[in-house]
Amino acid sequence: MTHRKAERNIAFAVAIAATALAFSTTDAHAECGKVSITEMNWASAAVVTNVAKFIMEQGYGCKVSVVPSDTVPAVTSLATTGEPDIATELWVNSAPIYQKLEKEGKVKTIANVLSDGGLENWWIPKYLADKHPKLKTIDGVLKNPQLVGGRFHNCPEGWGCRVVNDNLIKAFDLAGNGVEVFNHGSGETLAASIAAAFAKKKPWFGYYWAPTAVLGKFEMVPVDMGPYDAEAHKCNATKDCETPGKSPYPASPVITGVTTNFADREPEIVEMMSKLSFTSEQMGTILAWKEANNASAEEAAVRFLTAYKDVWSAWLNDAAKAKLAGLLK
Repeated sequence: MTHRKAERNIAFAVAIAATALAFSTTDAHAECGKVSITEMNWASAAVVTNVAKFIMEQGYGCKVSVVPSDTVPAVTSLATTGEPDIATELWVNSAPIYQKLEKEGKVKTIANVLSDGGLENWWIPKYLADKHPKLKTIDGVLKNPQLVGGRFHNCPEGWGCRVVNDNLIKAFDLAGNGVEVFNHGSGETLAASIAAAFAKKKPWFGYYWAPTAVLGKFEMVPVDMGPYDAEAHKCNATKDCETPGKSPYPASPVITGVTTNFADREPEIVEMMSKLSFTSEQMGTILAWKEANNASAEEAAVRFLTAYKDVWSAWLNDAAKAKLAGLLK
């Protein structure tokens, strides 16, 4: 057995022991009812969801259902059906309809789930920036498309960044400047394209975000896209933007939102989720471990639970701490 495999098995043994303790000492669903929670299809969001799910089930006795989603579909579902109850890791700058729902009193923001916020940019590898400093600005890229491989790596369909990028692509006229747009089918292929470029020190130009294991592992330089224009970005974040404008992404608040109905129904869960937050360093460390161990989101959640007991124990009420005492030792 390899060291990594052994480490993962030990972590699971601890988690299973804690689960057994929780079920042996309490009625698992006595205090909390059914809860639906999003699992966005990128790594950090999946870790957040699985950590929250474990705590809600084993600490608070909830019956949790996970709803696979992306930013835009999740917010659309909140607008049309009032579900799911909890939306984790919403990058709200890419989903302006969320602010509308909040003003209408349909949802409540309860936490900055990434306490440092999120960073979205168009990037090039540092080795490329060092070799060709002019590529550190969008004008330099557009004047020298061959130096970035003549390609822009775009987000998958359904991601909030895809809407923004598609409008920025028009605003900067990438096609007219000799830059082909490659729309990735998944976050996995987008990340793989970066790894492949770094392996051979090839050009790469495209979108990515932080905190991620990818940007923790591969040193990238943001492309300067000019001054931030709030009105341009507001339009760019909508599919029906008629006049896309030139603007970088702003620093993005990354939040957890709940429906107001759920907030009224399950105040103790909302209290716990309002404290559930990760620093960029914590999340980056977990994601790097996940990638290095080829681990699942569930395994990465267990890694967090075993490595950061002092962090997540502070999220719990006294009853939940008692139920999870076996894992906190």
